[in-house]
Amino acid sequence: MSEPVLRVEKSEGIATLTLNRPSKLNALSLELRTAVARAFEELAQDEEVGVAILTGAGRAFCAGLDLKELGGEAGDPQRAVTEGDLVRAMRRFDRPLIGAVNGVAVTGGFELALACDVLVASSEARFADTHARVGIIPGWGLSQKLPRLIGIHRAKELAFTGNYLSARQAEAWGIVGHVVEAAELLPTCRALARDMLSCDRATLRAYKRLIDDGFARPFGEALRLETEASRAHASGLTPEAIAARRAGIQARGRSQTQS
Repeated sequence: MSEPVLRVEKSEGIATLTLNRPSKLNALSLELRTAVARAFEELAQDEEVGVAILTGAGRAFCAGLDLKELGGEAGDPQRAVTEGDLVRAMRRFDRPLIGAVNGVAVTGGFELALACDVLVASSEARFADTHARVGIIPGWGLSQKLPRLIGIHRAKELAFTGNYLSARQAEAWGIVGHVVEAAELLPTCRALARDMLSCDRATLRAYKRLIDDGFARPFGEALRLETEASRAHASGLTPEAIAARRAGIQARGRSQTQS
């Protein structure tokens, strides 16, 4: 029996999704893209899941679209580009999504990483935008997200050369939040996930939506959006709830200070 192209494991409120085509560097075949999109749609309906982690099996995070399909050797190349919009499904997932970048994240794989909310990279990870080398235009947000993240000149350098960016350089440029040794990658991501799970879940979802919606708007409009969201959320709060959460924050602060 063949291995599934995507493994999904759930434990203590955390769902871990593993791209599972290691011999193909987890290239995004139509089957894998469809599986990822469907998995996020299903996880969005699972109230037990509070955080998700996305990673890859083997030595790659994701090498991008399956070029065999894209080249027309197995199926329609137009279908390979347009079907299985996993990034849209990831955007609709209303809980924190941590990208555990274990190896190369190239082109579509780079876009997949940037679709996550928080990125942690193995010291073995590398990033590259090879769209221009392959002869395709990105369609999952890379051309717009990366300049906003690292500046237009750096983004153009990566896009126009296809050169690789090391994990440490990606950290210095603000693409990833942490770089750890390979053995520590998933434990670090799970520790972050547990920290997220300790927050109020409804507020966490609303906060994620506010950040994402505001990021897509001009600054002044985004500030007005925050004011509206804050007032709407505050209208549902009670003094008792605030007091209980304040006590929890103080206890956690004491614990972290002592450790």
